[in-house]
Amino acid sequence: MARKWPECFLPLLLLLDLHRFFGKEALVSVKTAQNYSNHRRFDPPFHFFLLPVFGLGLILSLIHFFYHLRESDVRDNIHSFLLIVLAVALLVLVLKTRLYALKVQDRVIRLEERLRLMQILPESLRARVPELSEDQLCGLRFASDAEVAKLVERALSEKLSRTQIKKAVQNWRPDYWRV
Repeated sequence: MARKWPECFLPLLLLLDLHRFFGKEALVSVKTAQNYSNHRRFDPPFHFFLLPVFGLGLILSLIHFFYHLRESDVRDNIHSFLLIVLAVALLVLVLKTRLYALKVQDRVIRLEERLRLMQILPESLRARVPELSEDQLCGLRFASDAEVAKLVERALSEKLSRTQIKKAVQNWRPDYWRV
């Protein structure tokens, strides 16, 4: 028999159940065929909750500061200004945390791709793998094993960017883990 929770716990239970929406199951389970036009995804907690909340906090603190600037005393203005500084600091914190996570993902992708390229490239190209930039390695992760050698040659000779490499991929190798 399932346990019946008091109604006062319902909001907490709903929050605890959000792992299905915010957890990796929701982000990774969508296994549609990937290509250049659909390989980017939104991270709902970040893009649709954190950014709007902290952005709105900054906007409201600015409105509060300028609306009450003439009517209040110096101490109130200092407090309002400190709210702006706090809102900016929190927004920067959220953005920097996101960028740090993306940078770590890029480093892991770089390592994975170097290992993969060392295994599948011919000897002549294997020696040139260290010449590939982090952006080029991140772009090459979508290339199938059959076409990666040609793309490595092109990337090295034409100095292709991450976006150019992704657009040049014919047989897309999906990456469902990147957020």
